[in-house]
Order: sequence, then structure tokens, then C-alpha cells
Amino acid sequence: MIWKVKPDLEALDATFSKEHIGEYIGIVFTEVGDDYITAKMPVDHRTRQPFGLLHGGASCVLAESLGSVAGQLCVDMTKQYVVGLEINANHIRGVREGYVYGTARPIHVGRSTQVWEIKIVNESKQLVCISRLTLAVKDL
Repeated sequence: MIWKVKPDLEALDATFSKEHIGEYIGIVFTEVGDDYITAKMPVDHRTRQPFGLLHGGASCVLAESLGSVAGQLCVDMTKQYVVGLEINANHIRGVREGYVYGTARPIHVGRSTQVWEIKIVNESKQLVCISRLTLAVKDL
């Protein structure tokens, strides 16, 4: 297990999905494994672009939210926190409705930086977006 303390889904939603963009666009954590974290996001009026497709920016919000939460769970939160340095995203397939599911997995978890891969799939498990997030680990 890569987590400093294994996260609980209710605690994740209570801590990381309230009073910010994740709550507004409907991000909900759905699963935690030994080395990954998953969340879902609706494809609706909050997350679509004007042509009716999932907005690429909404995919980036899901990816950065997942990677940042996962990264935070890999540090001692009484001493450190993480911040995003860079995110990239390749949008592979359009989605018009339903939910998308993002899963963050570590590529590198170091003392000063972390790199996370986030795959977002549709309800048929087809790849919608693949993203890579680089985080800086900072001392409090």
C-alpha cells in the first residue's frame, strides 16, 4: 500500500469533495485500492461544452482532483502538502451523457515530486482521456 494511512471513501468525500469545484461538478470518490484511487463525474450541464460533449477542462478537473488527492494521501499531512506543477491531457473519445470514471495511479512518488497517471473511461470502460499530473511536495 502506498498510502500513509489507507483512505476511507466517506472521509475522502467529506474532506476533499466539499466546498470547491469538485462538489460543484459532482465528483464522488468510488474506490480506493492499495495503489490507486477512483472517482466518478457526471456528464451533464455542468461538465459539457456548448456542442454537448464532455468538456476537456472538466476532464482535467477530474484528473487533477484525483491526482492531487492521491498525492496528498502519500505524504504525512501533518508535515507536508502537494501542489500541481503540470498537467497534460489527451482527449480520446467524446461523451455526451452518463458518468465518466477516473483512476489515478502513481508513476513516481518521491520526496520532492510525484507523477500520476489518470485514465478516464466511459460507462463502457472505453478510454475517454489519459492525463499525467506532476505534483510538488512542499513542507508546511
